[in-house]
Amino acid sequence: MSILETSKKVIENVTGFARPRKQAVAGFVRQRKSNEFWFKDDGLVPNHPAWPLVVYRGAVELPEGLDPAAVMEVLFDANGWGDSWRNGIYDYVHYHSQIHEVLGIARGNAEARFGARKDERCR
Repeated sequence: MSILETSKKVIENVTGFARPRKQAVAGFVRQRKSNEFWFKDDGLVPNHPAWPLVVYRGAVELPEGLDPAAVMEVLFDANGWGDSWRNGIYDYVHYHSQIHEVLGIARGNAEARFGARKDERCR
């Protein structure tokens, strides 16, 4: 995490500035159609044969006056998804063998590859 993002997170946690209350974040969720992607085992990442990657575009409203990253953190925490972090996606292949991961893009954009080598979707 960059020094700027670390500082913002500490200030938000201590003061509550630009950070939504846990009770408010459920109202930021928008109903969206899911996009699901299944991947074959490519020998590098052990993709699950029955559980897809699920993508919801624009699923969270990010109100002005609140830090978008803080909105995501509070929303994830409200759903029991702890240990959140900010600022970046690994630029190397990795996976979690014992847990599922949720990823929220709070600002900007990202290009990432999930699940398999290019063009290896199975369903």
